[in-house]
Amino acid sequence: MSQSRIFSLPGYPVSVGDLSAAFPAWLRERQFSSLVVLADSNTRRLCLPVFLQKTGLPSGLPVVEIPAGEAHKNLASCAQIWQSLLAEKLDRHALVLNLGGGVVGDMGGFCAATFKRGVAFAQIPTTLLAMTDAAIGGKLGIDFQGVKNMVGVFQHPAAVFCDPAFLQTLPPRELRSGMAEVLKHARIGDPVLWRQLARLRSPGAADWPRILPKSIAVKVRVVRRDPLEKNLRQLLNFGHTIGHAIESRWLETSDPLTHGEAVAIGMICEQFLADPAGAAQVADVVLRLFGHRPLPEPEFPVLWDLMQQDKKNTAGAVRMAVPSDGRLGLRILAPSREAVAESLRFYNTLAAADRKNFRHGA
Repeated sequence: MSQSRIFSLPGYPVSVGDLSAAFPAWLRERQFSSLVVLADSNTRRLCLPVFLQKTGLPSGLPVVEIPAGEAHKNLASCAQIWQSLLAEKLDRHALVLNLGGGVVGDMGGFCAATFKRGVAFAQIPTTLLAMTDAAIGGKLGIDFQGVKNMVGVFQHPAAVFCDPAFLQTLPPRELRSGMAEVLKHARIGDPVLWRQLARLRSPGAADWPRILPKSIAVKVRVVRRDPLEKNLRQLLNFGHTIGHAIESRWLETSDPLTHGEAVAIGMICEQFLADPAGAAQVADVVLRLFGHRPLPEPEFPVLWDLMQQDKKNTAGAVRMAVPSDGRLGLRILAPSREAVAESLRFYNTLAAADRKNFRHGA
């Protein structure tokens, strides 16, 4: 993919394509006092050499490394990052380059936005999930006391660069996890893309240089119309109210779910609450790509309690944003505790004998 496609959001570009075609030209037009890379233990090893080779930046560029994984998306890691930025003597005219998935982008952007009241940062997403969702839109934050993204800010990046080459560094499970956000975008805003994805047998068989721009285009359209999530942008949370609760509950267990796996379950359940007939269609696609992970019924009250902390809630009512027509039509639900439990039971009934269960690395 030699040419980059550029989407314009207020204040910053989103480039989809080869980094070597877009990043150096963008950097030459700006004057940053210094650069520092934030990476996790995986992306420093697998992605940093590719990034440096494609951008022409020196191998001696300062790198702040954090442990990989959602379990480290917390205040302790932020303190480590802030301490490292202080040690590098970054001033307010520096640039932080967040090289990684959703955790690196969310937390790195949050730390940059709050360091010395705001240092510029660019998102260099290396996972499918981050490319299609987390890196775009300026929502930044960390988890707090077991609740996803509870502490954060809105702050636009200086730029976003999505290079499909980084997808080759992902294990199959991580690629599949990002597929949930692609399915979400297709379901809420691109019926043609949804039909294409419905025929896909596995994430590894996808033509990502063609699919990525289509998925990102949905996110960009929503963010342009509602940058601060006052109305339409809530639609990007489809599957996330139930999904975040599932992800949070299983995060501290010996067998956690990825963000995408949890959101995939959430999309089935939330579609069931909005339209039981439509839920079968969503389940068909999701289960073929993700398999099935049974949810023990004794956990349902715990999941409901976690949903009580969701940021979309109003006056104590759990609220969910679901698509109404597949073309960015928004519908807000306020389901009861029993209705949510019924949706989770519906999901559990889908574990037919011929369905594969979630398999690590599958």
